[in-house]
Amino acid sequence: MTTTKQVQGWIDGYVHAWNTADPQDIAALFTADAEYHEQPFETDWVGREAIVAGWLSRQDWQAGGWNFDSEILMITGDTAAVSGVGVYQELGTFQNLWVVTLTTSGKCSMFRMWNNEIQAELSK
Repeated sequence: MTTTKQVQGWIDGYVHAWNTADPQDIAALFTADAEYHEQPFETDWVGREAIVAGWLSRQDWQAGGWNFDSEILMITGDTAAVSGVGVYQELGTFQNLWVVTLTTSGKCSMFRMWNNEIQAELSK
């Protein structure tokens, strides 16, 4: 059974890998045959190599800086639901819902994300 400590460790590793853009840091998060699915972008990266390449193709998203806050919503068996908010200086603010399945070694075998931009309130 996956623990809160394992999920938080994986989230911390995810944020670290997003910061470093180091292929080894990214690869360390996922099993060799992992799947990464992202909506509404219809991203389907299957296999560790495809996930690393996909992440590296998005490094320009970090232009100007960014931050990410998350909360573990629940864990059932080997799967966790995580709520997060990413604020990108150049892109805007995005609400995320992650469903992450971890192996006993703490690597992700299935990652599903729903990613929605939060519109700034219009000033009156």
